[in-house]
Amino acid sequence: MIFTGTVQKTETVPIQTSSDVVVVRQRVRVWTTEMKFSLVEQTKIVTAASELGRNTLEHGGGGSLELALLINGSRRGIRLRFSDQGPGIPDVALALRDGYTSGSGMGLGLGGSKRLMNEFEIETAPGVGTTITTVRWK
Repeated sequence: MIFTGTVQKTETVPIQTSSDVVVVRQRVRVWTTEMKFSLVEQTKIVTAASELGRNTLEHGGGGSLELALLINGSRRGIRLRFSDQGPGIPDVALALRDGYTSGSGMGLGLGGSKRLMNEFEIETAPGVGTTITTVRWK
């Protein structure tokens, strides 16, 4: 289980088309700007969201992103939770390894997204789907 904090607000973005992945990037950019993350931090979070949103669409067959503003004492964070009902990830350790890809990409998206965020968790099972929850704290 990752993150400890109180959820202050949430927003859900459906991911059914490649245009929705663009909306994911835009909404994450708005949230990180409002939360006053630095430009470098915004870029890291938006990059991770873009990769995970694309994975949700291409490997999960579509799903959704839930954004959440977290408060933990004086810390504020953004939580991104990507969910799909796709085939699941049969080997998470392999999927996180740089260079591994089940598609046509370079195999850097999942592991790279993990490195860009402070907390990262994958819940998956074959035939059930995948939920990836990640948090970046200010």
